[in-house]
Amino acid sequence: MDGMQNQGGTTPDEDSWEVAGQRFRSRLIVGTGRYKSLEETGEAIAASGAEIVTVAVRRVNLSDPGAPMLQDFVDPKTYTYLPNTAGCHTAQDAVRTLRLAREAGGWNLVKLEVLGPPPFLYPDMPATFEAAEALIKDGFQVMVYCADDPLAAKRLEEMGCVAVMPLGAPIGSGLGLTNPFMLRSIIQNAKVPVLVDAGIGTASEAAQAMELGCDAVLLNSAIAHAREPVRMARAMKAAVEAGRHAYLAGRMPRNYSADASSPMSGLIK
Repeated sequence: MDGMQNQGGTTPDEDSWEVAGQRFRSRLIVGTGRYKSLEETGEAIAASGAEIVTVAVRRVNLSDPGAPMLQDFVDPKTYTYLPNTAGCHTAQDAVRTLRLAREAGGWNLVKLEVLGPPPFLYPDMPATFEAAEALIKDGFQVMVYCADDPLAAKRLEEMGCVAVMPLGAPIGSGLGLTNPFMLRSIIQNAKVPVLVDAGIGTASEAAQAMELGCDAVLLNSAIAHAREPVRMARAMKAAVEAGRHAYLAGRMPRNYSADASSPMSGLIK
């Protein structure tokens, strides 16, 4: 995993990560949906410092110049667009959506997600495997949303996915990291970037994901649904950076007895 490789000789100020041959400095990826307006979308994304933005191909206007277009507020020359399959519940719909996205915009690096039914919208892993196989065969570079299951994540990696993106909690729930142990297990066994995707609700949870050793964090609702989205975007930027610094620094050991920070011997009598 790229994050693990960087731990040794790279200082945090020089730290970057790579996916599908592209290198990025920001480890925060943000979505472009759920905001009150496209103006707010652009302001929040700028405040986040993100370099990659996800775009729900089925929901965002990318081609009708007669209506407000995302490109007018989030410049594709400044940001890397990552088309995703939000709203797809079958492998067939997901594959068709990304094929259309490639025809429309030439995008090859994509985010695959195939969701199960409400109320949990948990990743449908059999359909995800089916769609990933078809997309990889088509020459797509697939970043894939998946269950927090080390075996499923390893299978997706071995199929040829360029990054695995286990959920922290169900999409839009804001519950944070419900299973840090499994996330850590995925990270420890991965040879491709691992990104926590979905479920983060506030800055401390983004920092926690980075402290586990994730390469990056992807979130949308936590910023878009905040009372002040632009301020929350700044908070998420700082949290991801802080969590990465903490991971590289290496936390102190946990100790179940006190250990005074000042020496107990040689005290002035």
